[in-house]
Amino acid sequence: MWNGSCVTEELVTDKALILQLGDEDGVNTYDAWKLAIISDPLNLTSNWVGPNVCDYTGVFCASLPSDPSLTVVAGVDLNHGDLAGYLPSQIGLLYDVALIHINSNRFCGTLPRSLRRLTLLHELDVSNNRFAGRFPDVVLRIPSLRFLDLRFNEFEGSVPPELFDRDFDAIFINHNRFAFKIPDNIGNSPVSVIVLAKNRFHGCLPASLAAQESHCARHQLQQARRTTP
Repeated sequence: MWNGSCVTEELVTDKALILQLGDEDGVNTYDAWKLAIISDPLNLTSNWVGPNVCDYTGVFCASLPSDPSLTVVAGVDLNHGDLAGYLPSQIGLLYDVALIHINSNRFCGTLPRSLRRLTLLHELDVSNNRFAGRFPDVVLRIPSLRFLDLRFNEFEGSVPPELFDRDFDAIFINHNRFAFKIPDNIGNSPVSVIVLAKNRFHGCLPASLAAQESHCARHQLQQARRTTP
């Protein structure tokens, strides 16, 4: 049902949902997500029926690294689908997924806390949607996450300093409504790219940034020396 400009989890059935390929109840994770999508103008989820989830549009399967004899859902890519709805908590049952890309849609609400169960999730891109609320600190509880893209949403409030202590490769939180002082530990971040633009920051640039810049300069000089004939 609609709740203001968004939908609520009342759309999802109360049936217990278990995602295991080959299990007859496995597809119910996608049933829950399909129910949470209230507009699908491109009919991307029209074939989200039946037990063969690897044939669903936007769902990609691969062999499980720890057991190549098993085929599992490795990724979900619904970029540029113009889908409207929200993310149900059942998304946390995609235990083997390595990437979730849902940018350039009309998803709203908040990111479900069940995402913390996705211990293999490496990339999370929810940019260019209508997510709102405070910084989704659940992303700090996803152990394998390296690529985080929250840009072009309506998140607000402060950003936890812990974000810059995590071992991320890329952080994009630009074009939101974050308002915070850039923390002293931002220079500790090992990221190769971080974009904070179009938010509301205050305070001085911390000294740790200068140390990070110096480290990057030394690294670039070393690379240049290696490639110089």
